[in-house]
Amino acid sequence: MVVHGRPATPARFGAERAAVPAREPLGAGPMCWTGAPPVQQSSGMPTDNLERTRDYKSLTARASRLGSAPRTPAQREQRMQELVDLLWPALSPTGVSWLGFYIASADRGAMTLAARRDKPACSPIGMHGACGRCFLSREPLVVRDVRDLGENYVACDPRDQSEVVLPCLEPDGTPWGVLDLDSFDVGAFTDADAAGLAGVLRASGLSA
Repeated sequence: MVVHGRPATPARFGAERAAVPAREPLGAGPMCWTGAPPVQQSSGMPTDNLERTRDYKSLTARASRLGSAPRTPAQREQRMQELVDLLWPALSPTGVSWLGFYIASADRGAMTLAARRDKPACSPIGMHGACGRCFLSREPLVVRDVRDLGENYVACDPRDQSEVVLPCLEPDGTPWGVLDLDSFDVGAFTDADAAGLAGVLRASGLSA
């Protein structure tokens, strides 16, 4: 099942993330922007056709060639980097403005930034935002318009208008992290993207 982004109570979603440059220590960056982002100019990509330009079949095949499923934290970290490096050049021309992984803390009270492309991101983040919601539900989350998450939504980049988040699951179904993609366009992601990305994650060995 794919969960869609309009919550029953917008107040559930508080400050999402605190920005941190990609190569600085986690938590060292400036604060994120608060509130609903302003309406931005579209990237020019027709959003109703975006999923047709994303070749998930090819990406899944390429992900399966990365090797067997990682067995150690170090191997998982390497595989996450390999996967974002595979996805970014294929998906950034289709309206994806950022993509990366977040890993849950030991107490599952926050999530920490891991491998990402291609600009600064935010870390740590609480469990009340889109990534935490996806993690806790263990279901993909498609957010057509981030303004649907309410005035408490906080974005690393105020130009971001839509988002899709995928849970990363252990073989027993326990979530350990998420894969998050953003776009400057409203409606950039659909259920087809969620299904395609889920297949890529499974093929890479990063989700059951």
